Amino acid sequence: METLFNIPKSSALWPWSILFFVALGTYAWRGLGVMLSGKIKQNSPLFGWITCVTYAMVAALVVRIIVLPVGVLSETSLAYRLLATGAALAMMIGKKNGLVPAISVGTLLMIMLGWLDPLNSL
Repeated sequence: METLFNIPKSSALWPWSILFFVALGTYAWRGLGVMLSGKIKQNSPLFGWITCVTYAMVAALVVRIIVLPVGVLSETSLAYRLLATGAALAMMIGKKNGLVPAISVGTLLMIMLGWLDPLNSL
C-alpha cells in the first residue's frame, strides 16, 4: 500500500490519514453499538452467550500471559507468576470490591519475588 487516496507514503499527511481511517472504523462500530444498545435485551440467551464468550476470551488471555509470557515477564519463574496470581486472586475473593488491592498485592509480590529471587538463592 504505497498510496492512500493519492497520498504517498513519504508525505507528512500519511500518518494522519491512517490515524483518521483507523479512528473512523473504531468510532463507527462504537456509534453502532450505542444506537443498538437500547434495543438489546440483556436477559436474552444471545446476550448471555456473548457475555460468556467475552469472559472466556479474557480468561484465556490472562492464562496465556501467565503461562506463556513474552518480554520481561518471560524471564521470571513460572512459580513466581503463579504465586503472585494466587495472592491477587485470594485478595480479590476475600475482599468485596477488591480489584485495586488485588492488583496492588499481585504487582508488589511479583516485584519483590523478582528482586529477591528466593529460588535462585537456594
